[in-house]
Amino acid sequence: MKDILNAFRQGRHEFENAHMEGFDWINPHGLFELWMTDAVEGKEFEPNAFVLSTVDSDNCPSSRVVYLKDIIDHQFIFYTNYNSNKGLDIAANENVSMLFFSPHSSRQIRIQGKCTKVDPAISDDYFNSRPRSSKIGAWASNQSEVLSSRKELEDRVAYFESKFKEEIPRPEHWGGYQIKPTRFEFWQGRPSRLHDRIVFVAAGDTWEIHRMNP
Repeated sequence: MKDILNAFRQGRHEFENAHMEGFDWINPHGLFELWMTDAVEGKEFEPNAFVLSTVDSDNCPSSRVVYLKDIIDHQFIFYTNYNSNKGLDIAANENVSMLFFSPHSSRQIRIQGKCTKVDPAISDDYFNSRPRSSKIGAWASNQSEVLSSRKELEDRVAYFESKFKEEIPRPEHWGGYQIKPTRFEFWQGRPSRLHDRIVFVAAGDTWEIHRMNP
């Protein structure tokens, strides 16, 4: 492991992919769309994956990778088990953060906001679009709870496969969350670690814009 860590320390490289000079965006949502389009066209691996960070009732942070599935009225939508650790964290503290990372283009998008459940009809529509196996998985997994063995999970999958021969309803414990952004930071890697950092902070119906030290 020491050799690996030494390689990490010595493995510096310059960020020379792009810059944010002459910046004239006034709306972070348009810039987010542009960068997401660039990520897709640049063949970034899973560009809709982001790190979701939550804080529990004891003020302990926790992070995991989830997937952006939609944007509705400028709110970012993802889906999960409401009884999972992340769901319990959000129930205790609606403040969350998101982090998108595009290594090929040396870009990060950091977003802070308030997280709440979406309308059940939105969750129903998305659940109904999922493959049968994913629907069964939503029923079978008691997400974040201790599992005695893999067989226990497989037995539950078999049970729900037998129970739902045809249509599979959405479980009440599974659905979508929407994140309403209050702060964006667009980070563009630059040489000598003198990166571009442009921050948008919500101020009513407008956005305050700042360039930050790297």
